[in-house]
Amino acid sequence: MNVHLRVPAAPPFVALYFELFEQTEFMTTPVAPSIEIGEFVDGLRKFPAAAFVEIGPVLNFLKVTPVVAGSLAPFLNWNSQHYTRNLIDKTALYELIAICWEVGQSSSVHNHLDQNCWMAVPMGRLLVQNYRVISEDLQSGKCQLATAETVEMSPTQPCAVDPAQPVHRVYNPRDFAQRAVSLHVYSRPFNTCVVYSQEQGTCGMINLHYTTEYGKKV
Repeated sequence: MNVHLRVPAAPPFVALYFELFEQTEFMTTPVAPSIEIGEFVDGLRKFPAAAFVEIGPVLNFLKVTPVVAGSLAPFLNWNSQHYTRNLIDKTALYELIAICWEVGQSSSVHNHLDQNCWMAVPMGRLLVQNYRVISEDLQSGKCQLATAETVEMSPTQPCAVDPAQPVHRVYNPRDFAQRAVSLHVYSRPFNTCVVYSQEQGTCGMINLHYTTEYGKKV
């Protein structure tokens, strides 16, 4: 797939990140100034395939390269009925999606089909409710979930989905009283997932769709 995002050269601190990344698998670097989304994509594209296998490298990248919320404007699309999924960049290794959340909107409880996921919130705040899968039978469509911990995401607090406990939902509580935008890095890209109903004890596979691709309505 051709990418229609014009990406400028990486700024000095992104180059410094990769110099440090070559020296150590994990790093603890003070939060860098916010960068434009094009610079973020340029940095993300420099990662080798091995970096997407572990959680640490990409999560640290999100921590040290917060994205300027205003630079996402060309890619954002809002819907009063449902959150929107807006494709920003896609390669064989990953896809980068901006999800727009009106107040009170929530995803279904879902998984990522054994793919890794990292999330950052350049605008607003969001909660991630995690679940433990006690039992799951896709053929019969039956499951049993137990509620686990809740994690808050904000512009200074990105997170990663735990590969050992990947079932979760993301939501924008009404008491947060503001819109939110989250950036999701999925590796590798996928277009289906399993959704769950804890109340009904059911589960099933669904297809995933983009609302926009590279700033254009699908």
